[in-house]
Amino acid sequence: MSRLFKPASILALVGYSILGFSVANGADLDDLGHLESYMDGVVDSQMKDNSSASGVVTIVRNDEVIFAKGYGFKDIEEHIPVDPESTLFRPGSTSKLFTWVAVMQQVEQGKLDLDTDVNEYLENFQIANTFDQPITLRHIMTHTSGFEDGGLGYLIIIDEEKILPLADAMERYQLLRVNPPGAQSSYSNYATALAGLMVANVSGLSFNDYIQKNILDVLGMKNSTFYQPLPTSLEDQMADGYQLENGSYVAKPFELIASFGPAGGLSSSGIDMAKFGNAILNLGEYNGARILGEDTMRQMLSRSFSHDDRMMGMALGFYETDENGVLIVGHGGDTFHFHSDLAVDLENDIAIFTSFTGDGGSTVRAAIVPAFYDQYFPRNEEPPVAPDDFGERAAKYAGMYQFWRHSFSTIERVLALPPGVTITPTEDNTLLLSYGDGAKHFVEIGKNLFRELNQEVALSSRFSPRLIAFQENDDGSIKGLVIDGLPFMSMYKSPAYANTSFNALFLAFSTLVFVGVFVRLAYQWATFKAMNASERSATLASVYVAASNLLFFIAALLVVSTYGMDLFNNIPFAFKAMLVLPIIAFVAGLYHAYKFSVVWKDGLFNSIRARLRYGVVTVCALFMCWFYYFWNILGFQYLA
Repeated sequence: MSRLFKPASILALVGYSILGFSVANGADLDDLGHLESYMDGVVDSQMKDNSSASGVVTIVRNDEVIFAKGYGFKDIEEHIPVDPESTLFRPGSTSKLFTWVAVMQQVEQGKLDLDTDVNEYLENFQIANTFDQPITLRHIMTHTSGFEDGGLGYLIIIDEEKILPLADAMERYQLLRVNPPGAQSSYSNYATALAGLMVANVSGLSFNDYIQKNILDVLGMKNSTFYQPLPTSLEDQMADGYQLENGSYVAKPFELIASFGPAGGLSSSGIDMAKFGNAILNLGEYNGARILGEDTMRQMLSRSFSHDDRMMGMALGFYETDENGVLIVGHGGDTFHFHSDLAVDLENDIAIFTSFTGDGGSTVRAAIVPAFYDQYFPRNEEPPVAPDDFGERAAKYAGMYQFWRHSFSTIERVLALPPGVTITPTEDNTLLLSYGDGAKHFVEIGKNLFRELNQEVALSSRFSPRLIAFQENDDGSIKGLVIDGLPFMSMYKSPAYANTSFNALFLAFSTLVFVGVFVRLAYQWATFKAMNASERSATLASVYVAASNLLFFIAALLVVSTYGMDLFNNIPFAFKAMLVLPIIAFVAGLYHAYKFSVVWKDGLFNSIRARLRYGVVTVCALFMCWFYYFWNILGFQYLA
């Protein structure tokens, strides 16, 4: 099997030693009996703890599949077990690797160029020239194209009638460009699907036909397809995507990613994915067949972009991760019901594919590769020592950071409202990184570079970085954050008004004020009836504001709790009807602001205290006007 970049591997080991890594003796990987018992123990416990109904793991080493096993049931009701050879899973975004190989095939043939404006390869529409610098395929393959994110109502669907041809979908759902190309990394399904369209345009084949002919058939991946719905010959082989509901596993409908197929449309078996992984390890060749030339594959697997060269970066489509000091290239993938990963270890000639069903499947998937490397390639790491003078510069790192990967132009922007990453300086000269329910301490080891204090402490069961690095403005202030292992998603330092805490505090306060409007009206009903016309009109303005906003809060809660993730499949009428309320609330808020000026000008309500109380309602009303506007809730701002 071909070894890749021996000099680079040696340099990587030197770099890892600088970071405090030392190699420990691992278990014998030639003992396949031990490998099976170990993997069974890891997978079985993870699936049980995280309510995953089914999964598959395949491991390739030195041209051979040394481990291939299905777990759980393909069909629970019929008690059909998972077969790693024939049972199909949905690799999700791991499918992108096939798209990137297709792009590089066309680069080999001279039909595509990595550094040419992508508009040169589009036939029926053009990408907006928002910035002076054009987007290129290199930008797309390193997720630095600069597009916002989106997908509500159209990315993953279940209704076949909503499937659009690839070209039509790319034109209809074109996203806003929010960063110049190459400036920031932001994972993009849209850009990947756009690359697939370019392959189709220059090859003269549909994307699905192209992949079938030039990759799947070449590698003998007979239990794999990009066609959606599935061909009848493969329908019975598809594993059900199970979710645990009320104590029982419920099979979910087949997810259609057909309109964005190049970004995640593959269905494949564990053994077929092992064939693909083997081809990557062999620099484009498997079983005598070749999908790429060696030089092209070397180019594809070489680092092409990184925000910080001291951390993991992006190859062309593959992203780098670090497992116990071993450089891994590959790609993960998630649909709503399947969670997958392909990890390729070029130095040790190993490729591992995993896929598991259910919400908990993402946790199971995330545990497998680290567990494998802990057992067979363990690492001892000396904890870093915090500099004594770090407290002098710690404050500049403090704040909340949000991923660039979110919508800026549609209602999906509200998905960026939940907390991002929070950085807090501590008294022991470390930075505390908080994300979700987890927290982890980091120690400065270089300019704007920090390493985990304790490798045994995980940030979460799905994600635990070893390194973080901050981005600086020209004046030395901090503008962003990069997390090791996520080279495809950088973060920006969020302004205070966009922070979760600010918005949550004001929303909670406004809710109490709006409820108070009705409480006060109820116990002062007699006073209200005795008011003059001007005071009654002003009071009713408060009622309009309170009612429209409270009704929206209730409607939003009901719609989200009723439809949940189905909103990404379809925009129901209830969702559209709900969006009428912010428009009413916005008008009511402006009307209330006008009434506030009248109250003070005409001295209504006979006391400054009452007028100040009216002013509090006005502040809350205007906050809600800003809230609806800023988070794109005002109007019908969605693409589906």
